[in-house]
Amino acid sequence: MACLSSSQFQKFQEDGFLVLEDFFSADECAAMQQRIGEIVAEMEVPRHCRTEFTTQQEEQLRGQGSTDYFLSSGDKIRFFFEKGVFDSQGNFLVPPEKSINKIAHALHAHDPVFRTITHAPKMQQPHFGGEVTPHQDATFLYTEPLGRVLGIWIAVEDATLENGCLWFIPGSHTSGVPRRMVRAPAGSVPGTRFLGSEPARDDRLFVPTPVRRGALVLIHGEVVHKSEQNLSDRSRQAYTFHIMEASDTVWSPENWLQPTTELPFPLLYT
Repeated sequence: MACLSSSQFQKFQEDGFLVLEDFFSADECAAMQQRIGEIVAEMEVPRHCRTEFTTQQEEQLRGQGSTDYFLSSGDKIRFFFEKGVFDSQGNFLVPPEKSINKIAHALHAHDPVFRTITHAPKMQQPHFGGEVTPHQDATFLYTEPLGRVLGIWIAVEDATLENGCLWFIPGSHTSGVPRRMVRAPAGSVPGTRFLGSEPARDDRLFVPTPVRRGALVLIHGEVVHKSEQNLSDRSRQAYTFHIMEASDTVWSPENWLQPTTELPFPLLYT
């Protein structure tokens, strides 16, 4: 990122993540919040497409990995929900605006507000090749060589210990990727599967990373991170996307997300 100092760049290389406070203004955060409110207010999701978002392996295969709604979402704006927000018939048990876990995966491509944020000049990268369980982004976005995917996590609201801030294992981006989510052969059920397995993680290694509204967190594609359940009465909205270094990088043909005319590389995934 053009504004990084040499010490910041070194810290990112050592830890696998870096916090840049006050990267976005209050007005920019308010514009994102307002636009999300408008998108959710206009949301129409058929009952059979109401999918809970999860990073738990078995739940992911049973839910997201079994649905075309998820597998074909790479170039569309679609909605994924918190656990326990639907009854057995797919009706909302809570107000729809409180049910959303993730709006994905192409806000940056199709929505003008998020496209502007994503492509803002200060976002250019000349120097960089409910609960979310511990994971590595490269599990889902795999490249050869590794180290070519960078996550951008923007705090649209304050992220605190109480409402589900990010937690990282510093330096864990140097240990490889033991588990990968890949597309299963056409016609298979579920439509995705996992290669390898996630090792046991010592919770004592995780470091909490609370940030103020407007902060930007750079996330190496292989650093292990998570967020805890929001136990407060305050929301914690964030906007995330991933960037791939285009030169000399091979995007795995086994990844669940594949290039389309609607979603050009190197901008990948939100």
